[in-house]
Amino acid sequence: MNTKLLSCFITAFISITSLSAQVFTTPPEIPVRTMAEWEELQALVITWNPGGSGNAWRNILTEIVRAAREECKVIIVCSSQNTATAAENYLTSKNVDVSSNIEYLIASNNSIWVRDYGPTSVYENDVDSMLLIDWIYNRDRASDNVVSNFVGQMLNTPVHTTSTAPYDLVNTGGNFMSDGMGQAFASKLVFRNNDQIANGETGGNDIFGTSNHDEAEIDNIMQEFMGIDRYIKMDELPYDGIHHIDMHMKLLDEETLLVGEYPSNTSDGPQIEANIQYVLSQFQTSYGHPFKLVRVPMPSFQGGNYPPYAGASSLYPTYANAVFVNKTIIMPSYNMAMDEAARDTFQKYMPGYKIAQVDCNSIIYSGGAVHCISKEIGVADPLLILHSALPCQDNSYSPGGYEIMAKIQHRSGISSARVFYTTDLHQTWQTIDMQYVTQDTSDVWAVKIPTQLFGSTVYYYIEAVANSGKTFARPITAPEGYWSFCVTQSSAATEPVRVDMEAIYPNPATAITVVPVQVDKKTPAVINLVNVQGRIEETIFSGVLPTCKSQYYFDASKYTPGIYFINIEAGGKHLSQQVIIQ
Repeated sequence: MNTKLLSCFITAFISITSLSAQVFTTPPEIPVRTMAEWEELQALVITWNPGGSGNAWRNILTEIVRAAREECKVIIVCSSQNTATAAENYLTSKNVDVSSNIEYLIASNNSIWVRDYGPTSVYENDVDSMLLIDWIYNRDRASDNVVSNFVGQMLNTPVHTTSTAPYDLVNTGGNFMSDGMGQAFASKLVFRNNDQIANGETGGNDIFGTSNHDEAEIDNIMQEFMGIDRYIKMDELPYDGIHHIDMHMKLLDEETLLVGEYPSNTSDGPQIEANIQYVLSQFQTSYGHPFKLVRVPMPSFQGGNYPPYAGASSLYPTYANAVFVNKTIIMPSYNMAMDEAARDTFQKYMPGYKIAQVDCNSIIYSGGAVHCISKEIGVADPLLILHSALPCQDNSYSPGGYEIMAKIQHRSGISSARVFYTTDLHQTWQTIDMQYVTQDTSDVWAVKIPTQLFGSTVYYYIEAVANSGKTFARPITAPEGYWSFCVTQSSAATEPVRVDMEAIYPNPATAITVVPVQVDKKTPAVINLVNVQGRIEETIFSGVLPTCKSQYYFDASKYTPGIYFINIEAGGKHLSQQVIIQ
């Protein structure tokens, strides 16, 4: 017997006999943060369950393994020792290197769709111990529903499952995406899965024997188990057979939404557009900015058909159903002319990533592609860098340079951080050290990139070193990947708007608090109260500031005690002042 397979069989046997020590039906005791898919991974999970597809689905799994094992460990869930042996033999026959970064987990399963029933990685206190979260799977597949427990045991990682009242939540991984900062997206399928009415239907879905949860209860469970503070739900699509949002959209980073695009007024296009406009008009990124929107085409079936057809709900090809695996993006393809255009879209907006395309023609008709049959597991010790990429910078309003701010965390603490920048990707990167700028636990680092010539494009990335010695960069693909901004010069440079924010009072604050602002000419402005993560707690004012001193107010008693900031965007300037709420 292959020794690698034997060791995995022993691991699975241990799992079967000792699951109760690692599986909990209550929320984590310490606040948690759900990771984003683009964060650093230790493993990608797939299930070797090709059903009756012959070799077609095996070929898809094989290409995912081929690409993913170059970036991290691949955990292959197999129903038996014979299945594991067959999987390894098949991979070997397709010239996949099975000598490293592949492990087999022997665990009963019902289907290939591990995205929907696999575990989700969360971290205590943002970057401390990793836990796995497992929902009740929204299919009647008992073996799939406990695969997460065995993954947890294999990784020696606790699993918290929403399987017991009052936390009995039914959900599915294809209908969930997180920005890694406490904001997440779903379709209203989550209502029906938890016995609530959605989209005018007459009743919910009560096949799981769970409690009836309204939206507030659903939100509370997601907050307690996953640290989701804002759970955005969109209307289901009329012709989508599964109502999983990963079939038509994807978060590329904290502020960028990739959205599937149909030809004008075709199929699910109008509802997708309505949903996206709802998101853009009602919500902001966790940094308090409007979402950036990237369109990717939705390819037709062979013959040029789009749903609906034959009067039935339909499944359809999609390029949005891609998965991040560290520095590689694995995306579906369909042997169509559109494939390369979709690849170019990912490459344009995700510089530095290796793009691996996998032909998904044989599986897409069953309701999924690459993302649906894989599930990421975060690293045990993430070094988290949160940064809102700078927009174009006007030299008229950037005295001394362009400020780069980032929240940087590791459980051992951060020893140093620096910014690499250049205006010519063929030249050597310049470096400047970042400084720790707060005297609290918000872990904010900052530095200014020196002023550059008008018309320049500045490319930059951030690198940090933890006290443990771990080094990590953001974007993860740096230096091949980077953020960039253009340098402009305002035509009104000779008469800039003067914006002053006087001392907020009382500070520390406990109740009604005053924000005094003065400008020398009318100017549009937004005043936000934000937390230490940069998320907006309240928009205090949005409109045109009058030419005089004016005062704006917020009620500090509504907020948890701690350190916050008042941020003002006005006249091309950004002002910030710390306020302590007691």
